[in-house]
Amino acid sequence: MMIGVVAHPDEAEVVEEFFELFKTPWEFYKTTGSYDVMLYATEDAVITDTPAPLVIIYGGKQTAIDKENFFQATRRETWRTILYKGQHLPLYGDLVTFPNTKEGFLLDEESGLPAGVIQNRGSYTLVRIGYDVFRETQFLLTQGQPVENAGIPTLEVHISILRDMMVRSGIPFLEVPPIPLGYSFMACLSHDIDHPLIGVHKWDRTMFGFIYRGLIGSILAIFRRQGTVRHLLKNWAAVAKLPFIHLGVAKDFWYEFDQYLHIEGNSKSTFFVLPFKNQPGQNGTGHAPKARASRYAAADIAERLHQLIAAGREVGLHGIDAWTDSRKGESERNEIIRITHKNKIGIRMHWLLFDKDTPSALEKAGFSYDSTYGYNETIGYRGGTLQAFKWLQTIGLLEVPLHIMDTALFYPSYLCLTPQEAESRITNIIADALTYGGVITINWHDRSLMPERLWGDVYTRVIHELKAKGCWCASGEQVVSWFLARRSVVFKKSDHCIEVILPNKDAHLDRQIPPCRVRAYNLVRVSGNTPQAYTDVVLTGNTNPRFQFNGSVTSGL
Repeated sequence: MMIGVVAHPDEAEVVEEFFELFKTPWEFYKTTGSYDVMLYATEDAVITDTPAPLVIIYGGKQTAIDKENFFQATRRETWRTILYKGQHLPLYGDLVTFPNTKEGFLLDEESGLPAGVIQNRGSYTLVRIGYDVFRETQFLLTQGQPVENAGIPTLEVHISILRDMMVRSGIPFLEVPPIPLGYSFMACLSHDIDHPLIGVHKWDRTMFGFIYRGLIGSILAIFRRQGTVRHLLKNWAAVAKLPFIHLGVAKDFWYEFDQYLHIEGNSKSTFFVLPFKNQPGQNGTGHAPKARASRYAAADIAERLHQLIAAGREVGLHGIDAWTDSRKGESERNEIIRITHKNKIGIRMHWLLFDKDTPSALEKAGFSYDSTYGYNETIGYRGGTLQAFKWLQTIGLLEVPLHIMDTALFYPSYLCLTPQEAESRITNIIADALTYGGVITINWHDRSLMPERLWGDVYTRVIHELKAKGCWCASGEQVVSWFLARRSVVFKKSDHCIEVILPNKDAHLDRQIPPCRVRAYNLVRVSGNTPQAYTDVVLTGNTNPRFQFNGSVTSGL
C-alpha cells in the first residue's frame, strides 16, 4: 500500500514531517505511480481518470474537486473548533463546511454543519475534509497552540483521523507507530537544576523568598489544600536550620537532588544544568531580569554530576543565551562537555525562552536535541503532539516537547492545583499517551523534593502510575535515539510487496533502546469475514520484514 500526496509546493517540508509522525508508506504523486490512497491538499487538484480505492481531499477553501462532485462548500472564519467522535479539535487555518450534506464524521461546533463527509462512488470512496491538514501541522510545529487549547493533542487527532479513514476503507497498510516494543508509551524524565544550593543564597531574593514561603506560604498552602501540617513543620524546621547552613555547620538540604535516583529506580533521566553563574542573559526585549541569573555554575556541582553520570543519568545544558545566539550557545555547550566529557549534549532553555529563530541557533551550536517547546503557565501540548519532531527550518534537530512541569501545576500564579488535582491532570495526559503512543516529557525541578516545595510525593506517585501503565521511562538522549531509529525506517515497494528496511542496523541493536514495531492494518481475515484490526511485527536489525499484498488481503512473510 502506498499513499500518493498532492500538495502545495511550499508545503513539501511539512508534508515530509507529517509522514515522519504518521510513519506509513507514502510519496509525492507520480504519474507512473500506483496508489491505494490518493491524498489531495490543493485547491486546483483533479482526480485522476483511474482513482485510487480511497481518495481524500483536504482544504479550507472550495476546490476544483468540490465543483466536479457538486459539494457546496461554505467558508468559515479561522480559529474554529470541530468535533470528531465527540472530541474537540481546534483549527487555526481556513475551514469550509458542507451544508448540502446531511451527515458528516466531522462537525463544525458552532454551526453544527458537516466539516468532513464520506461518499461511496462505486469504484472508490471519496472523503472530503474541510481544512488543510498540512497548514494545521505547520502552525502547530511553529507557532503552537494557545493556552486555552493546551489540553488537546491536536496533531495526534489529525493523524488518527487519516488513519481511521484508511482502516475504515479496508485497504491494507503499514505503520511504524510511536510505541516501543514491550511498552505502551514513553516518558522522558527530566529535572532543571536551577537552585541546587540554598547555602549560596545570602540576603538575596531566593533566600527571602524561601523564608517567606517556608513560614507564611506553608500556612497558606494548607488553606489551599496544597500542603499539610507535616509539610509546615518540615518547612519551619528548614528555615530554622538556614543560619547553620550559612555558617557551614549544617548540611545543605537543597543539595539532595540525587534523591531522584531512588524515586526513579532503574529508569534513566536527564538533569539540565546551568553553565555559568551570575548571568541573567537575554530575553526578548534585551537584558533579562537579574532574577534569571543563578548563584551556581555547573563546575560548582561537578562532583554530584559525575555521580549522576556514573548512575547512568544524562547531563544536559540548561541554556542561558543559546536560544538567541549560536556562538554563546556553543560556549555554553562546551562548558558542559568539559565537565561531563560527553560530546552529545541536549538542551532546555532556562525560563523556556524561545522564538522562531531558536531551532536554527541551537542546531548551529551543535546540540543533539532540544526540549524547550512547552508552557510555563500550564501543562499540555503546545505543539499538539506526543512525538519528538524535527523543526521545519532545521536539517535534523529534534524537539522533545515539554508537557508537564511541576511549577506550572503548583505555583499560585499558574494553575495552583492541589496534589489530587495535579495528579488528575497528569492522568489525563497519560490516557492520551495510551491512546496515541509517543512520549510524555516531565520536568520536576531539582529542589521540588526539598523544603519549601516538598512536591516529591506527587512525583513518586506519578512514576509508579507510569510504570503500572506499561511506560518506558527514559532520559532525553534515550528518547531521541528511539525516535531517530524510527525515523530512519524506509519502506521499499516492489510489485505487491513492501519491504521495511533499517538502514543502520547497529543502532537498532542497542540494548538500551527497545525495538520498534511494524503494525499491519487489515492484514488477515479470521473466522467469517471480519478483518483483524492490526497485527504487529517486531522490527529489529536482524531482518527486514516483507509484506505481500494479495488483493485486499495482506500477509506478512
